[in-house]
Amino acid sequence: MTLLRRVFRVSYLGFSRAFNTGSLLWKNEPASLNVPRPLPIRKEKSLKTKVRPIVDYRQIKVHGGSGGDGCVSLASVSKNPMAGPDGGDGGNGGHVIFKATTNKTSLDHIPSIVTADDGEKGGHQDCNGRGAKHLSVEVPVGTMFRSSDGLIVADLDQEGALFVAARGGAGGRGNHYFASDTNQAPEVAEYGASGEQISYTVELRTIADVGLIGLPNAGKSTFLRAISRARPKVAPYPFTTLQPHVGIVKYSDYEQVAVADIPGLIAGAHRNRGLGIAFLRHVERCVCLLYVIDASQPEPCQQLDVLRNELGQYNADLLARPSGVVANKMDAPQSKLNVTELERYANHLQLPVFNVSALNGDGLLPVLHYIRRLYDETKAARVERAPE
Repeated sequence: MTLLRRVFRVSYLGFSRAFNTGSLLWKNEPASLNVPRPLPIRKEKSLKTKVRPIVDYRQIKVHGGSGGDGCVSLASVSKNPMAGPDGGDGGNGGHVIFKATTNKTSLDHIPSIVTADDGEKGGHQDCNGRGAKHLSVEVPVGTMFRSSDGLIVADLDQEGALFVAARGGAGGRGNHYFASDTNQAPEVAEYGASGEQISYTVELRTIADVGLIGLPNAGKSTFLRAISRARPKVAPYPFTTLQPHVGIVKYSDYEQVAVADIPGLIAGAHRNRGLGIAFLRHVERCVCLLYVIDASQPEPCQQLDVLRNELGQYNADLLARPSGVVANKMDAPQSKLNVTELERYANHLQLPVFNVSALNGDGLLPVLHYIRRLYDETKAARVERAPE
């Protein structure tokens, strides 16, 4: 416990030093630039080890509520023992409705089976059963629903958008409905209809503004810890991160940028090696990409080449997204020798390189400034593409 507290304190102090240095540099810039500054992490992180990774993909079954059965009842009142049928109708079953809201950021709260309530049965004395309330489930804005055939049946891309995933069954009619001139006392009623049962694949269109891409043990989780209050697990073995974790970087103009720690990719990920397809699916949901390279390992260019090859094999459009390279672990003595080759290779790809030490908090400010620039550019592009 003491060791963890000390590591967190070192990371915080390192980030504070980087922030203070950046403030001095910004003082020398023209005031007209008005560059938003990243805010330092002043509040200590919790020491609890339990964290909640973001869930961006889920397969669910949706059951609408069944309607209530109609009632078979024959009235018998004082001085009229054969008053006729008085069986009430059953109530309607509830719908399952998904509603887009900005209050949710993950799909972890959605159960694998979502079932609405059933309608109540009809009663005697013409008492109809009560209809069930519709079940409303909140989902993040940008949630997509795919049918079992893979077709997109709903895309909730606006606040308050609704999708009726499964309709409830209609209530059955009571025996009073079947009375006729030839049958004044029918002893038959309808059963309530069953609600719809449909399977969906639920996906998030976007989980973060920036995604951290890298091989296992490249330091992605440590980097996310250094720039945000997120607490992904850090350990010296591969595939420590199996689900994406999202941290929030705050800026002086009150803008917040979401950065996601994507599980590590390996060669052959596009062939589903090492859960590669599931991990690459997370990458698709990031607007911008940062390649995190372990500069302490020999031939860092090969790491970048493997990452870009896997992204290109999975979806060539991912290579066209705004990107940058983070050369991590620059505190290691051999990193300075390896990073020269990496910078030459990245310049050929027209990608900026940032030398950082996430463990010590060194070199973080230029990366945060670049993240904000990518965020502003993509945000402006979305505004231009938005229909009037």
